[in-house]
Amino acid sequence: MSESKREAFDKFFTTDAGKGLLSDFGRIVDVLNAEQEKDGPRAYSHRHAPNLRIEHQEHKLAAAIARAREETAEKLQKEDFSGVLRSLAKLHAPLQAFFEHVTINVENAHLRLNRLRLLAEARRVMASVADIENISAWDEGAA
Repeated sequence: MSESKREAFDKFFTTDAGKGLLSDFGRIVDVLNAEQEKDGPRAYSHRHAPNLRIEHQEHKLAAAIARAREETAEKLQKEDFSGVLRSLAKLHAPLQAFFEHVTINVENAHLRLNRLRLLAEARRVMASVADIENISAWDEGAA
């Protein structure tokens, strides 16, 4: 018998990978919310432009997002909720590298917007699986 979605989530978000995913999601939300005040509510609704990725970490993150999008859709169809979460957890290393090595707020407005749109894509992939923002808030309340 397969594990329920709730059981899979409860188990996953107590692990280091789960806590890392919550942390990544929170960081993305914080960055996007802060910048959205300047750019407007729909500024990041479009996909990023691949031709504007110039840093190695941007390419790696974009590939990881595409892979996560594909894997999570496939695993959701099979109701493999633990697998879905493991797929999302693979975003952690590319997100950490992106935040460590890529400057988001650069003078070139097109690059800046593209980097924010890339982060918004990561947020959408994560949010397509669960209301992670509420899980994150619940987790912080429990601490």
